[in-house]
Amino acid sequence: MIIQRDSERDERVVTTGTTAADLFDGERTVVAARVGGELKDLAYAVADGEVVEPVEISSEDGLNILRHSTAHVMAQAVQELFPEAKLGIGPPIRDGFYYDFDVAEPFTPEDLKRVEKKMQEIQKRGQRFARRVTNDDDARVELADEPYKLELIGLKGNAANAADGADAEVGAGELTIYDNIDAKTGELCWKDLCRGPHLPTTRNIPAFKLMRSAAAYWRGSEKNPQLQRIYGTAWPSKDELKAHLEFLAEAEKRDHRKLGAELDLFSFPEELGPGLAVFHPKGGVVRKVMEDYSRRRHEETGYEFVNTPHISKEHLFETSGHLPHYAEGMFPPIEFDGQNYRLKAMNCPMHNLIFKSRGRSYRELPLRLFEFGTVYRYEKSGVVHGLTRSRGFTQDDSHIYCTKEQMADELDKLLTFVLDLLRDYGLNEFELELSTRDPESDKFIGSDEDWAEATEALRLAAEKQGLPLVPDPGGAAYYGPKISVQAKDAIGRSWQMSTLQVDFNQPKRFGLEYTAADGSRQQPVMLHRALFGSIERFFGVLLEHYAGAFPAWLAPVQAVGIPIGDAHIPYLREFAEKARAQGLRVEVDASSDRMQKKIRNQQKAKVPFMVIAGDEDMEHGAVSFRYRDGSQENGIPVDEAIAKIVKVVEERVQV
Repeated sequence: MIIQRDSERDERVVTTGTTAADLFDGERTVVAARVGGELKDLAYAVADGEVVEPVEISSEDGLNILRHSTAHVMAQAVQELFPEAKLGIGPPIRDGFYYDFDVAEPFTPEDLKRVEKKMQEIQKRGQRFARRVTNDDDARVELADEPYKLELIGLKGNAANAADGADAEVGAGELTIYDNIDAKTGELCWKDLCRGPHLPTTRNIPAFKLMRSAAAYWRGSEKNPQLQRIYGTAWPSKDELKAHLEFLAEAEKRDHRKLGAELDLFSFPEELGPGLAVFHPKGGVVRKVMEDYSRRRHEETGYEFVNTPHISKEHLFETSGHLPHYAEGMFPPIEFDGQNYRLKAMNCPMHNLIFKSRGRSYRELPLRLFEFGTVYRYEKSGVVHGLTRSRGFTQDDSHIYCTKEQMADELDKLLTFVLDLLRDYGLNEFELELSTRDPESDKFIGSDEDWAEATEALRLAAEKQGLPLVPDPGGAAYYGPKISVQAKDAIGRSWQMSTLQVDFNQPKRFGLEYTAADGSRQQPVMLHRALFGSIERFFGVLLEHYAGAFPAWLAPVQAVGIPIGDAHIPYLREFAEKARAQGLRVEVDASSDRMQKKIRNQQKAKVPFMVIAGDEDMEHGAVSFRYRDGSQENGIPVDEAIAKIVKVVEERVQV
């Protein structure tokens, strides 16, 4: 038997009955073992010759085990308090866990407090998590009162595909149940269908908290019963739990939906339906500035602007392959003139038609088409989330048509362009994700050779950037591999931003060709690239990144004149007129509010520059600046003050 710790190997002979727990006795942070590459409980009896690795509670696997074990404790607590509750699924998720229950009434905040208190009691009892192998027939008898568990048993190896999180309970192999055993009496306290592994006992759960409850459809389908989901979080220490809760509080303050309402940027009228935003004048300014700057940079880099309609005949999306592979993400057909039409869910098929509209020569390539194209996607109500997951949004979409010989250089330029532009908007910490084909799946189209060539071209382009490159097996689009740019915001959250995809398949399906230098007809390579992903989503991410305090170049109002008294209003209006002549967005607060209230109002509005003027300023032809952090700069000559704002805007820096 070999104990493997990173690069260290410790070979030992073990006696019969030696468990993984015996091997790591006294190592309190070890909560499970990896044996021959598979996760096992510490109660697992090790055989001689096996390679055993410790699983620390703070590792990714360790955190998942901690959180899944805590989900079991929560489900036990719920069934002790609500005996009629039927169990759904309870997997670990990022930073926490959830469990779904079929109950007569939705859980209230008071119910969650009771459940959490009961969980604390169970945790203190130190119940053992004990694995037990069973079979389908015995499990059906044992779980006869749990209809959702019976359904998972019936699905067996397909359960993971049928419901998110189901692979935590049922796999393709043997069926297992985990019993919660009273440490003193050996009495069975509770049980659940589960693959495991789990912590040794409930005492190994250091810190947890229940967060909220929500409705969730069984197996994610609106055709199925609606269950009640309780979310919680669990951490290896109380300090880590506290830090996480503080992080969540900061994230809540930055929630773009909340800031969008407070700053009067956008709204989601109920009359329009879920996931459909309207931008108010101030939000419209920010959006226009984002788009204008992006347009300018694209023009400088050789892109040509196109425009396409919002609707087309359904057959177009059959040709592109979207209907066979992406129909569930598209809105239902609209029938008129005796045929079906579809709302546009992506721009690429229409860009292919532009390429195909006339003969093309190799001299035109690479041809870089760019569009701010609005698309519509049917996102389920449960996943719609403000601007970051919506049903109608505008992509800054590019499709580049090039020769195979140009592909490597074009990908290198594309990725550099994307990263530079994201940096201009204030994002600076990135990693790249390479999404590849799953050879076992039938959702992907095209030859193995094309996929291998496309994937290698993306990998080489990514490596040139010197950024971390994370593999994403099976995450490619149906027509080709992709690189996703993951950007971290001001509080360390990772957001998927730009995507780059290499596509040999759509040009083939559309019959796209160009005349090569030797006169032959050749098929171009198609590169898909969305820089922001969508303007709405990028707007939401930037709003949260800056906590609403946009840098001056993006701010809807860059400066507000605040008079000390009414006599100073005309002076500040002259200042504003001069500033507007320089292209600045400047207003004057001529309301009847007292000066201090005007300052408070503009601080809440997160205006970068408050321009204050009184008698002394007027006498010297100057103004005073007050900044968002409360600091002040006095006696700045008017022309100098305007020049300073212009400089801050041009350099895209934060103040």
